[in-house]
Amino acid sequence: MSTTRRAVLALLAASAAGARAAPAAVGEPVRWPEVTLLDGSRWTPAAQRAQVVVFWSVSCPFCKRHNAHIDRLYRAAADGGPQVLTVSRDRDVAAVQRYLSVNGYGFPVTLAHDALAAVLAARRIIPLTVLVDARGRLKQAIPGEMFEEDVMELLKLA
Repeated sequence: MSTTRRAVLALLAASAAGARAAPAAVGEPVRWPEVTLLDGSRWTPAAQRAQVVVFWSVSCPFCKRHNAHIDRLYRAAADGGPQVLTVSRDRDVAAVQRYLSVNGYGFPVTLAHDALAAVLAARRIIPLTVLVDARGRLKQAIPGEMFEEDVMELLKLA
């Protein structure tokens, strides 16, 4: 392959990489990808409602404690509070379903980690809680496990 051809291909590759959408910065609108939940239904952000999106894994002990708080938030927010979506980094659907069943979690779950991470957060920390305000703008990404009181404060987003 000629040097010129290599240079052109490298330039095209760099252009394509730069054209990919970066995660929204704080204050920017979130461009939601299509999200399919474990039960096969589609998830879309509700208009005029804040969203709490949590990235987690079944093998993460911090996630298990954090998810217990997220499940309480999900149940408390059912009457118009922030909409909750959780994103498992796992690829084994059966393992995720067992985890949810054993722990009694009722929150919606998707395995669309890559698509959601591309628009919400470049960080691969779990658990990671991402807040989107009622106008659809990224408000905050909170890395790591949160105390129950702090998670329940997210109800004020609505």
